[in-house]
Amino acid sequence: MDEEKVKQVPGGTSPEISGEPVFPLAHSGQNPASTMLDYRGAASQKEVEDTTLSPAAGMSSEKAAVPSPPKSDSELYEDAMSQPEEPHPGRGLEPIRTNKSHGAELSRVESEKLETDLFKSLSRRRTSASDAYSAGGRIGEEKAEIERLMSRMFGQGRQAHSEEEKTRHTGVVFKHLTVKGVGLGAALQPTIGDIFNGLPRMIRNLIGLGAKSVTAKPPVRTIINDFSGAVKPGEMLLVLGRPGAGCSTFLKVLGNQREGYTAVDGEVVYGGTDAATMKKNFRSEVLYGPEDDMHFPTLTVKDTLNFALKTRTPGKESREEGETRSQYAAEFLRVVSKLFWIEHTLGTKVGDELVRGVSGGEKKRVSIAEALITKASVQCWDNSTRGLDASTALEYVESLRVLTNMANVSTMVALYQAGETLYNLFDKVLLIEEGKCCYFGPSEEAKAYFQGLGFECPARWTTADFLTSVVDEHARNVREGWEHRIPKTAADFEQAYQNSEILKNNFADIAGCEALFQEQSRAREETRSKAAQQKNYTVSFYKQVLACTHRQFLVMWGDKQTLGSKWGGILFQALIVGSLFYNMPKTSAGVFTRGGVMFFMLLFNALLALAELTAAFSSRPIMLKHKSFTFYRPAAFALAQVVVDVPLVFVQVFIFNIVVYFMSDLQRTASQFFISFLFLFILTMSMYSFFRAVGSNVASLDVATRITGVAIQVLIVYTGYLIPPRKMHPWFKWLIYINPVQYGFEALMANEFYNLKIECVTPSLVPYGPGITSAHQSCLLQGSQPGQTVVNGADYILTAFTYTRAHLWRNFGIIVAFWLFFVLLTMIGMELQKPNQDGGSITIFKRGQVPKKLEKALDTNAAAPTDEEKADKEVAVTGSDMEKDSSASESEGKGIARSNTIFTWQNVNYTIPIGKGEKQLLRDVQGYVRPGKLTALMGASGAGKTTLLTTLAQRQTFGVVSGDFLVDGAPLPKSFQRATGYAEQMDVHEPTATVREALQFSALLRQPKETPTQEKYDYVERVIDLLEMRNIAGATIGKVGVGLNQEQRKRVTIGVELAAKPALLLFCDEPTSGLDSGAAFNILRFLRKLAEAGQAILCTIHQPSSILFQEFDELILLKSGGRIVFHGETGGGAKLIQYFEKNGAKKCPPAANPAEYMLDAIGAGNPDYKGKDWGDVWENSPEKQERTAEIQQMIKDRRAVNEQKTEMTDDREYAMPVRAQISAVVRRSFIAYWRTPEYMIGKFVLHIVTGLFNTFTFWKLGNSNIDMQSRLFSVFMTLTICPPLIQQLQPRFLQFRNIYESREAKAKIYSWWAFCFGSVLPELPYSIVAGTIYFNCWYWGVGFPKDSFTAGYTYAMVILFELFYIGFGQAIASFAANELLASILVPLFFLFVVSFCGVVVPFAGLPYFWRSWMYYVTPFRYLLSGFLGVILHNVPVKCDPVEFARFSPPSGQSCENYTEAFVKQVGGYVQTGSDGLCEFCQYASGDQFAAGFNVFYHEKWMNFGVFWAYIGFNFFVVFFASWLWLGGWKTVARLFNGKEKKQKKVAREKNEGVQA
Repeated sequence: MDEEKVKQVPGGTSPEISGEPVFPLAHSGQNPASTMLDYRGAASQKEVEDTTLSPAAGMSSEKAAVPSPPKSDSELYEDAMSQPEEPHPGRGLEPIRTNKSHGAELSRVESEKLETDLFKSLSRRRTSASDAYSAGGRIGEEKAEIERLMSRMFGQGRQAHSEEEKTRHTGVVFKHLTVKGVGLGAALQPTIGDIFNGLPRMIRNLIGLGAKSVTAKPPVRTIINDFSGAVKPGEMLLVLGRPGAGCSTFLKVLGNQREGYTAVDGEVVYGGTDAATMKKNFRSEVLYGPEDDMHFPTLTVKDTLNFALKTRTPGKESREEGETRSQYAAEFLRVVSKLFWIEHTLGTKVGDELVRGVSGGEKKRVSIAEALITKASVQCWDNSTRGLDASTALEYVESLRVLTNMANVSTMVALYQAGETLYNLFDKVLLIEEGKCCYFGPSEEAKAYFQGLGFECPARWTTADFLTSVVDEHARNVREGWEHRIPKTAADFEQAYQNSEILKNNFADIAGCEALFQEQSRAREETRSKAAQQKNYTVSFYKQVLACTHRQFLVMWGDKQTLGSKWGGILFQALIVGSLFYNMPKTSAGVFTRGGVMFFMLLFNALLALAELTAAFSSRPIMLKHKSFTFYRPAAFALAQVVVDVPLVFVQVFIFNIVVYFMSDLQRTASQFFISFLFLFILTMSMYSFFRAVGSNVASLDVATRITGVAIQVLIVYTGYLIPPRKMHPWFKWLIYINPVQYGFEALMANEFYNLKIECVTPSLVPYGPGITSAHQSCLLQGSQPGQTVVNGADYILTAFTYTRAHLWRNFGIIVAFWLFFVLLTMIGMELQKPNQDGGSITIFKRGQVPKKLEKALDTNAAAPTDEEKADKEVAVTGSDMEKDSSASESEGKGIARSNTIFTWQNVNYTIPIGKGEKQLLRDVQGYVRPGKLTALMGASGAGKTTLLTTLAQRQTFGVVSGDFLVDGAPLPKSFQRATGYAEQMDVHEPTATVREALQFSALLRQPKETPTQEKYDYVERVIDLLEMRNIAGATIGKVGVGLNQEQRKRVTIGVELAAKPALLLFCDEPTSGLDSGAAFNILRFLRKLAEAGQAILCTIHQPSSILFQEFDELILLKSGGRIVFHGETGGGAKLIQYFEKNGAKKCPPAANPAEYMLDAIGAGNPDYKGKDWGDVWENSPEKQERTAEIQQMIKDRRAVNEQKTEMTDDREYAMPVRAQISAVVRRSFIAYWRTPEYMIGKFVLHIVTGLFNTFTFWKLGNSNIDMQSRLFSVFMTLTICPPLIQQLQPRFLQFRNIYESREAKAKIYSWWAFCFGSVLPELPYSIVAGTIYFNCWYWGVGFPKDSFTAGYTYAMVILFELFYIGFGQAIASFAANELLASILVPLFFLFVVSFCGVVVPFAGLPYFWRSWMYYVTPFRYLLSGFLGVILHNVPVKCDPVEFARFSPPSGQSCENYTEAFVKQVGGYVQTGSDGLCEFCQYASGDQFAAGFNVFYHEKWMNFGVFWAYIGFNFFVVFFASWLWLGGWKTVARLFNGKEKKQKKVAREKNEGVQA
């Protein structure tokens, strides 16, 4: 001890021994002893102080020298219960942090001692925010039981018996870590014009800038630069930095997920093992928890965790003696559910946006519980508290602290807004700016370090806010006289850190940790068995498949409604198809339809599998997360999906087959029925796996749709039904050999026809009529024999299709082989998918509006700023410019529209129906918002903040709202929604619009029509300056990751509302959610500026720090159940604190955050809160009476003022007339389409590929009978491109509708008329171009007539078809709730339209019921008739040899004489063959062939006109259904609802009374 050197830490006051601080440095205003971890369980502060310079912190010399024998679990429990607690003032019983002296010299003796410390970690854990003020802090029986059980999971007993525990890699060291990625920080907005301008621009760059500008590779940027540090077992690291700084990249790389980066240099070591070895052999020990909670929404919490436990329950060598797998899992589940307070949610679904489930905070805790099950030694959590209120966020991080202490793991967490209590839970902190390390070291020394550099921490600022502010030039506070000495850029901060003593200590810490790793490695090698040489997956592949299979069944069972709807839909369609082919005769009249029904059965079941594409992409993120957690191999998941398919496809095929098979009267023998069923089943399984294989091997749904669009064409055309194999061209004929449907079709046809005796009847019996004998007759069916009127079915399929029953079981084997191949392909594709591929976010600029500094770099693809923050700084350039902008924004604040009205509300109640009952979300709420005041609306998660805000803004569309809402004492005007701004939490915008365009659109349509357009646009420029968005005014908003960052998007949301000049007030819902502390401060600063300019603002807010909270003038505080617990002025927090302390709450410590204090006081987020009901306290308080009287006085005063007003008020629902709305919306839509080239390229490519595929399939058709049929099917193929094109356009329509429905309709920006025109019109010109391309790709190569009229008419019908499918697809989407439902409805409607058009079943073969009406109301009937009538007109028919009906004439008669009367009657022609037999061809011209399908040339203009009418009808449905969806249904309901009329009358009388 004497030889050890005691020295001071730079910038701090804590003594340090051998480079290791003895205890954490106390924060200002805190007792040093209270921040130190007491490893002995010191009962008094004196004992704590005595440990300061002892040999092992917290232990006497004697105890340090002589190890005590290890204690049993019960003794440890007794010790834990007997240790007195020392509550921290203002922080309650906090989870302990790792002792700083517990480092490289950690001995085995001390490790054993840790068991008790782990007990203490839980005993210090806050069970609720209010526990901070509860007396005694005693541990309940339940908590003690958790501690005992957790000890069995992670403690000494478990480690002694568990090989898994003994061989873990704990702790992580990274040295000189540098990460590089490809890409610019900014890019140009792509447009359709780039298709044409790309080559000229390349030539221009080549001439002007040389060859390098054209051939240059994208620049490589450094995302993380030279990071070094160590996170020991039991330590927590807080990662701070602004969005885009590199926090996520750092966590991903330490989480050993390196995909998407160009290079990862440096050394990362986990417990002595390098990253590559960990990736290969020990993936399960390193975990990266992404920002979003990804779970199957239809699984319950219990099922979610049980699945994780099934896949991570260790073998018996790592369990207690006699402990079974189920016992281990049950015990673990019991522990984690109590530990993270999710016991009450175990039976509840996890849920998502569409499925009702647990709350956001509970979902976060489920994610941590899932991670705890992995027992990963190194855990990285990325911004996981986003969207949580302060109390829930604190509980979340405390849960991580408990997990870190208990499991002795290394935890790294990135938080954007960390309160002081949260910050104090961490051992170390890392500050990143622009990929540079500004600080890495002990969390308690960080503040002093930066103060030593010349920065000041203002009063009540949290340490985390202070640290992030120093790297922000707008937010930093500099000590007087240090203005020119402080580091200013990220590089300056990095250099200062490189020269600091902190870095030296850091490397000493790394050296100590590496020594610990060596000891770890030795211990691992001693205990590791051969089985533990690789620990990627805990259970065998077989058990992984079983677990995944069970989970998939539960996922589907959780969504019984969808499954039932699907099966109900299949039954409905089976009945339709069965009725279409009802009771087919076993004669020649039923031969074509008999083949048709089997083709239909195969195709329908195969195409149902298309839905697998959507499912494959929706489940991919969860699968990748589980892969990174090493729950199972992706291949096991792929196999499990196949196993689950078996019963589901069985039911699906059974429903369809049993109905269609017997309704259509196929061969009724047991063997033929079951063979048919078997082939349908195995082919459907094969097609499910095919579509899944496509989905698993491509990057996006868009790419998959393009592939399947072509694949479906191949499956349909090259089955052998549309084109017989003998007529296929050699360049495509090979497709039949790789088409599983073809093998299935041959098997079904052979199974049906092999023993069928087909009796030939008219019109297939030739010739017929008076004087004709059967000896001199034949059949038109292929395979018929001269002089025979019965055709053998086997001969028919052999001649017509080259099919034989001998191939039946060969085909079965081939389909099974295809199925297994597709399954294997899916497994490989899933295994190759990489989690978290990321290249960083970029800012997209409109061409011509790029900041000068970036323009050249973007044009030539040269090196540009590395991220959006840097891009912003380079654009801003000089400090003088920034000062000018800032001063300009200050002056602009004075030019912002003022509000002079007061909005009041009283007795507000809101009830929603739930099941058979109802739930009240708001109860007797009252309040007001005044001009010039910034009012906060706060409460715990689920208290009803957003519900109240939405109700006040009159935007509730569900449930019953009651109460008095008054503006200046008068009822709300019709213009209320337009005259108020509502900045939503979700930042919903048209992604292709620039910031300036979005604001101009809002100003143009929301400011009064009397205001000149230029004046509106000038006002927009003032708003842009006010919100300091001048540098990004030309940037497109984009989507998260490609476009503006979250802070910029939030500014745009507020700017869009301000541009409307809201005359009444501005509502803001969670404006700081998801932002870092600096960005949150900036947003609040803007709101403060607006309030000072005269705006009235009501704002909900989560997790405000003290400094943010002080920006608010007034507060409305809600508790769960939607009741008010406080309303009044905050007085900087003083009045609020005074109210709670006066009414019995514990005293608020001087350094505490008032926002956290008040939530603690009311028991927010604590399910076990037993204190007073603060809603009742407020109800009976004098403050409440004062507020009520104040509201009444306001109403009275404002009414008096209003009576004196003489000017007219603007009471219009919309500011601009409909014509102006349509003009603005259509213009915006055209711009959006122009800036979405990928959509248009996809559309054009699909037209080109299908057009060429069609033309080369039916290349240069001849004049045979089958060639006439091929002309028909070529036209029919044109119709089949409709579904994939509709699937492409529907998401565009629904995206427009979502934007309109969620924000623009509620703000009364424009009416539903403008929305419909804006959705429909932009599609038309592009589709006309696409139709032109298709026509030219298709028409000329098939061999259709070349005359101008036929070609022109056909072209016109192609264009009409383009217009039809736009209206048809949008009509379906207009009454669909989402993209998934719309895509499911498309095949249903398409089936209807196609089935009855006369191709699948010819007109004469349709059952009378359908033929009498459905045939005439099917739009494709007229389209097909129009096409076919002109294409076949006057085309001569010349039969192929196999197509003739051959018969002998009676002796003495020639063929012509014998058949003359017959040919005159039925058409066709007859000739004498080389063998003397008569050869009859059924058709002599194309017109005769067309007549067989009820198609006539003279009806061409009728078909043209009727099809126009259908196009008009489609667009009428789009408008009408959109009107109904967007609120018109309420108008319809009111017409038939007498009760509604009475309520309206009562409300009108009440309003008249109020006005009187």
